[in-house]
Amino acid sequence: MKVVICGAGIAGLACANRLAALGAEVVVLEKAAGPRAQGYMIDFFGPGYDAAEEMGVLPAIQARAYYVEEAAFVDGSGRRRAGLRLAQFAGPLAGRLLSVMRPDLECALRDALPAGVELRFGTSLTGIDTTRDGVRCMLDGGEVVEADLLVGADGVHSAVRRRCFGPEPEFLRHLGFHTAAFRFRDPEIHAAVGDRFCLTETVGAQMGFYGLRDGEVAAFAVHRTWDAALPVDARAALRAGYGSLGWVVPGALDRCPPPAEVYYDQVAQIVLPRWSRDRVVLLGDAAYAVSLLAGQGASLAIAGAFVLADRLARASSVEAGLAGYERMWRPVVERTQRDARSTARWFVPASRLSLHVRRLAMRASRLPGLDRLVTAAVAGKPTELINRLRDSGSPGWWTTSPGIDGRTHP
Repeated sequence: MKVVICGAGIAGLACANRLAALGAEVVVLEKAAGPRAQGYMIDFFGPGYDAAEEMGVLPAIQARAYYVEEAAFVDGSGRRRAGLRLAQFAGPLAGRLLSVMRPDLECALRDALPAGVELRFGTSLTGIDTTRDGVRCMLDGGEVVEADLLVGADGVHSAVRRRCFGPEPEFLRHLGFHTAAFRFRDPEIHAAVGDRFCLTETVGAQMGFYGLRDGEVAAFAVHRTWDAALPVDARAALRAGYGSLGWVVPGALDRCPPPAEVYYDQVAQIVLPRWSRDRVVLLGDAAYAVSLLAGQGASLAIAGAFVLADRLARASSVEAGLAGYERMWRPVVERTQRDARSTARWFVPASRLSLHVRRLAMRASRLPGLDRLVTAAVAGKPTELINRLRDSGSPGWWTTSPGIDGRTHP
């Protein structure tokens, strides 16, 4: 079976890893000229953690992870007002929690690609023709790649989704926030942050900072707005919208890199009635962006890739595998999306009262028994789906049962 994957982000790389390990021929197309350096720190836990462990890539992710002592909310003078120790959050998760930069997570997945995977940077799809038995992918430059399946793993603004399922506005649900991330160097800010994730305790907009290796600082920004349009100059927009927050924020904004080096987007979810059409299937944010508010986008991208590969490998046909993937994975995704929407008002408080209530909740979380309630509110309902798939035995096209093409393989 030959699979073309559009997108070399977390979902696409995880899918390539798993499909290739199960015997598929895989080509990954990425329009960017090379790996992207932009991105923010990810709290990596849940089904994606389980899938990464089963795929054998977890040790590489652990090696790139950071120790974060706590998430601390500080006022304009840098005084700590509330916080949540990460060990407290990790306890109910049995310690299965990592803090890792998004580019580092992609690097771990990319380095783990089996030798047979063809990864092409600087390559874009210009056309897609589907047939009953396959798909023809037209590339810039005129090349045509034929495959049994095309996986659209090209993010929330997916070109595959637009070509095969319809215009983006039909499926994108703006949640009332914009977000940004960038990296910079400043020894004083790095020392002030230390091993913490420090967030400004502010209304309507907030910035957060992580201290990285080699003296770098990762900045994260989010603010409320119902205007979905993105600014022409992300750096100028950040300086205008966040300059009054105090503490180390003005210094960080002074060191904000050029707009091309800033990640900036709206906070949104993707809601589709179905994730596949003919021999095209969507994965990760292209199919079901859960949004920054859920905090599980990377986890669900990797776990979704694992489920997709598993269902394809066990099915008697491509169509049956795609139906099985959606039937099994959609309930998990939809629950996570609902949880994110219900907690949106606490992510960036809209009033001083909401900020005060959040502060009290953070302090109360230190009381015995309440840590699990806080974890449940932040992490959502756990799922053992990946572990159940693991325990059901290894699928593969090399087995004596009917493979994905409907034939029995020796």
